[in-house]
Amino acid sequence: MPTSQTYMIMDMIKDNRADLKPGMVVKVHQRVKELNAKGEEKERIQIFEGIVLAIKHGMGISGTFTVRKDSKGYGVEKIFPIHSPNVVKIELVRQMRVRQARPYYIRAYKKKLKEEKAPAK
Repeated sequence: MPTSQTYMIMDMIKDNRADLKPGMVVKVHQRVKELNAKGEEKERIQIFEGIVLAIKHGMGISGTFTVRKDSKGYGVEKIFPIHSPNVVKIELVRQMRVRQARPYYIRAYKKKLKEEKAPAK
């Protein structure tokens, strides 16, 4: 018999996140809270676009994915929880062809990756 904790976990899991794969170029829309000069708390959506490097701990409640982008010549990596309520939306930009399940070689890779052709529908 499922416990109340199991029901809480099932409510937190978002179904549309199951299609994430390494090599995808994604836009992650993240909810950010900020304080202004008056001390009021404001909320906005911040977009982080980059290549998915790794998906760790599966698609369960504790799963995370790493996104890397180059910003002004510096590499920036962020680790997002897959089912976080602060991650509003994950938008697929394009799928790149990678050779490994965790393509950490992209950190030192200077060339552009080849784009994978979309299957004909």
